Amino acid sequence: MIRVLVVDDQEVVRIGLRALIDNTEDMTCVGEAGDGDTAVSAARRLRPDVVLMDIRMPGVDGLEATKRISADGSLASTKVLVLTTFDLDEYLFEALRHGASGFLVKNTKPAELLEAIRVIADGNALLSPASIGKVVREYVALSSRAVTPHPDLHLLTDREREILGLVGQGLSNDEIAERLVISPATARTHVSRTMMKLGARDRAQLVVFAYQSGLTG
Repeated sequence: MIRVLVVDDQEVVRIGLRALIDNTEDMTCVGEAGDGDTAVSAARRLRPDVVLMDIRMPGVDGLEATKRISADGSLASTKVLVLTTFDLDEYLFEALRHGASGFLVKNTKPAELLEAIRVIADGNALLSPASIGKVVREYVALSSRAVTPHPDLHLLTDREREILGLVGQGLSNDEIAERLVISPATARTHVSRTMMKLGARDRAQLVVFAYQSGLTG
């Protein structure tokens, strides 16, 4: 049974999401929160598998809540799925950078939302690396921010830095293996080690780190 925490400042939205989730055989809504501070407290108390996180809320917003949840070692198994009103929300990049495993616009069809929850609960990033890369490229194009390398980038070997750049370009492990003339198993090992060294919760966050560090070419 997939345990879901619903976070949104609009009560009517929370009621609708709870009804949808509770009427699905393989999941249950274990709680609700109307702001980020309450969301973090509820996550620590309830230990949900997935948090449906609205970004724009008064007080502590969803971005800060996502950061706190992702940074809490006791919530390592809790995944955050961002719900946003716009395809390119101004906070979306930061949410992904701080550990969100994916995002959906709020007008997503119910069946697609439920499937997204399942994907996230299984430990996978909701979007492909290529799709995450598209969002990040658009954000960077609209942003005046300079490249800010990941603080642990120096821990990577030259090969791992190369791997990180290829992940950022949206390449799969098999495609990386073909590009570098190595075995798929070796490519997977490099990706896993890179994730561990940079503290990436999933491959989607690794894509963000690649762009953040200026390694995507």
